[in-house]
Amino acid sequence: MKATIFQSDAPLDERRVIIRRHDGDVEMVELPWGLRPRDGGPRAVNVVRSEGRAFPSHRCLVPASEFRHKSFSFSLANGDWFYFAGIWRPAENWPEAYAILTIEANADIAPIHDRQMAVLTRDQRMAWLDGLVPEEEILRQLPPGTFRVKRHAGEPAQPLLAI
Repeated sequence: MKATIFQSDAPLDERRVIIRRHDGDVEMVELPWGLRPRDGGPRAVNVVRSEGRAFPSHRCLVPASEFRHKSFSFSLANGDWFYFAGIWRPAENWPEAYAILTIEANADIAPIHDRQMAVLTRDQRMAWLDGLVPEEEILRQLPPGTFRVKRHAGEPAQPLLAI
């Protein structure tokens, strides 16, 4: 599988391959990014705060090799690809879709932004997908030095929006 760059400012409804358990099997499926809000509002939600919440079902993984936000890119310092922890919902008056969970930023990202998408390393993938580890134990900051942060040359620094 080839992981790709994930643009955090990509338009809602952008389709990406996710990995999930469905009907007892692990499958890869392409879904749009953006869940219908629980309050029924018209605007899709692409990220969901994870703190203090449980996700007992409908967990998914979003493979990536790098993520970008405004004029910065973030990848694992060891060059490996990774997954974002996500959730998906079946179609109910809204297309089947997914969102990515967020956590407080780790030390590498905190100077740029206070939040980040929850990153899981490859050895954590099945623990998340199968619910083998409680949310508060797996949806955590990775150690300092985990991420390589790169500013794109020629791009002015811009105020960053919530990831």
